[in-house]
Amino acid sequence: MKLHELYPFPEERVNRKRIGRGRATGQGCTAGKGTKGQNARSGVSERPWFEGGQMPLARRLPKRGFKNYPFKVVYQPVNLDRLLAAFPEQSEIGLDDIYTKGLVKVGCLVKILSQGDVAGAVTVTAHRFSAKAAEKIAAAGGKAVMLGAIEADANTPTE
Repeated sequence: MKLHELYPFPEERVNRKRIGRGRATGQGCTAGKGTKGQNARSGVSERPWFEGGQMPLARRLPKRGFKNYPFKVVYQPVNLDRLLAAFPEQSEIGLDDIYTKGLVKVGCLVKILSQGDVAGAVTVTAHRFSAKAAEKIAAAGGKAVMLGAIEADANTPTE
């Protein structure tokens, strides 16, 4: 099989209409664009959802439900192995240290995840910890200090 034997054959292809290219194209004096109006002009570019000045569908329909995006809290994750590789000889790792090393953008909320092993006792300060990460740090003799967290006691009633 050769390239010229592939379908569709050239005589089976339909050439597109060359609209707005003069009378010689066989489209008549309006060039196949109908008569007058915005769409008959050159350079027309309506948005696909534009309804000609009519109130658009997205604005006609009622809005319902709850949107959480204004209140969503996003944490930047950092795994234990990356964190401990960045600070090999340090016993206390704070947020400022994490920001200055470039592990997380400055000012972002930080969550420590559990990938990796903890060799020695390390005190890590962050906004959140995964349960396994806090477990691993505590098992190695270290401490996971959570910032801005309200730790509910098992004995205190919650309202």
